[in-house]
Parts: sequence; C-alpha cells; structure tokens
Amino acid sequence: MESQQQTPDTVELDVSVRPLRESDLPAADRVRRLAFGTLFGLPEPMRYDSDANIIWTRWLANPAAAFGAELDGELVGSNFAINLGSVGFFGPLSVRPDLWNRGIAKRLLEPIMELFVKWSIKHAGIYANITTPKNVTLYQKFGFWPRFLTTIMSKPVRQLGRPPQWSRYSEVPVSDQAGCLSACRRLTDAIYEGLDLEREIQAINTHSFGDTVLLWNDSGLVGLGICHYGPSSEAESGACYVKFGAVRTGAAAGQAFDWLLDACEELAAAQGMSRLVAGINTERHQAYRQMMARGFRTDRLGIAMHQPNEPGYNRPNAYVIDDWR
Repeated sequence: MESQQQTPDTVELDVSVRPLRESDLPAADRVRRLAFGTLFGLPEPMRYDSDANIIWTRWLANPAAAFGAELDGELVGSNFAINLGSVGFFGPLSVRPDLWNRGIAKRLLEPIMELFVKWSIKHAGIYANITTPKNVTLYQKFGFWPRFLTTIMSKPVRQLGRPPQWSRYSEVPVSDQAGCLSACRRLTDAIYEGLDLEREIQAINTHSFGDTVLLWNDSGLVGLGICHYGPSSEAESGACYVKFGAVRTGAAAGQAFDWLLDACEELAAAQGMSRLVAGINTERHQAYRQMMARGFRTDRLGIAMHQPNEPGYNRPNAYVIDDWR
C-alpha cells in the first residue's frame, strides 16, 4: 500500500501553547466566533453566538485553566478546562479556520488532560458538535467516547406565580455563604459523588455573570440553578441561560424540578429577559420530557462524549440541566 503523502496544508505546525493572558481575550473571542461561525456555515461567521461572552467568563472563573496557541506571535486558538469537583469538561476549543487539520487542536488538548489528572477528575466530558466527524475522531484519541445526545433548548419567558421558597445566592449574607455552598455540595454529591459547583456559583457572584437560584423547603435545599444573563455573561442578549441546574434526588424530584424551572423563569422575567435557555442530556429522560411539556424546543444538537466510557450522572431519573459547551 502506498503511503499517503502530506501536503503543505496538512503538515502539523509547531505552535507554542501557553497560559492565556487577559490581553489575549479579544483575539481568542474573534477566533472562537470565526471558527464556530465557519463550522456552522453562517454567511457572517463573526455573528456566531451574538454577544455571548463565554471567553471572558471562562477565563475569569479560572485563569490558570485557560490556554492559548500562538503561531508567529499571533494567537490562533484557545481552550479552557472547567473543574466541577470530581467532574471536568473542556471548551470551547477553537482554532482559526485557515489552520484547521494542522495539529493545533491536539496541542490545545494536552494541557487540559494534564489538569484533569492534577485535579483528580473521575469523570470528564465534552459537548461535541455533530456537524463534522473530525471532532469526534480527535476526542476519541484522548479517550473520550460518544454516549448521549445533548439538546440546547429554549422557550419564551412568561410571568409566573412565585414558586415556594426560592431565593438568590446574591442575597445570602456573607456569613452564611459557606453553609449555603455546603448545602449545594451535599445536593450535587448525592447525584454524583464529588460533583461540586462551588467555583461556578462563586464566579457568577463575584463577576456579576448572573445569579444562582436556590430552591428551599422545610427540610432544606432542594434545588439550585446557576443562571447567566446580562452583557458580561455566557448568555446572548435577552436570554437567561441555565448553565447548570439540579434538584435533590428522591420521589419528589419531578415536582422539585418543575419548581426549579419556575424559579429560573421567574428570575429571567425579573431581569427583563425574554428567553430561557437550558441544555439537557436526553439520557435524563424524565427531565427532558418535563422540559418539552413546559414548552422548551430544541435550538441545537450535540453529542456528549465521556472519559471514561461510562454514563456518569446521565440516567433516566437524574433531574440535571447542563450541556458541557
């Protein structure tokens, strides 16, 4: 069999991968929009994701987990690792389109994998776009395997009656925040051992990305929803994006999930948002069906890829909102 010869546009480039600096963020944002806008075939690629500020939010949440690829003194790609206790995911991973298939994405994955080891991540994942098989092939080389369909859904925001006993983390007195975070940790740990959203909750509160909904009853915390909205957040204008949501496991989880969605929608209405956005893994079948019944409709589809090749907390009775983008 003849060996396949490499052409100049397929030879791997010797890029420098380094920590992403704050001064790199505008360039990283341009590369991300151009890359994903090109991938999805938008007539104006730079309009991808409207005014969502995902590059800034990921860097501000954990600058030490953000990496850039540099070629001839110019930033040509970036990637971010997200630490949720025992769970980790990465992204957005983006490379300038004229440099695709040149080994840059692979180089940007290497420090992420090292961080996952350092953090003792037990379950890692990625949301892979299904418009191209090349992403899936690349991630499989790093031990990630396609598992379940993930749908990004949205619905118009309605005015609702206030559901029972919900509050905002931003309203929690500083003296009570540690106890509140411990309650959040106990709730998520019961869903998957070690799952911890403290870093995300604190990042939203510190940098004003949005707020965290806390749902209570007489026995304590029964649900939380980490919501992005506003110009500094990962949400587009006019949208409230539920980046993560979960309710206490047990027989009453379905009812609590309805209350949590009510609370997130009421928060969105209070902030003047017109659209509620949330991602759901379709293996969480009961939660997925409840969201459809409430009027959520699919805007985008992707595939959740896992390392190791295990379901993690994706099971039919898990009432969890996230999408690993």
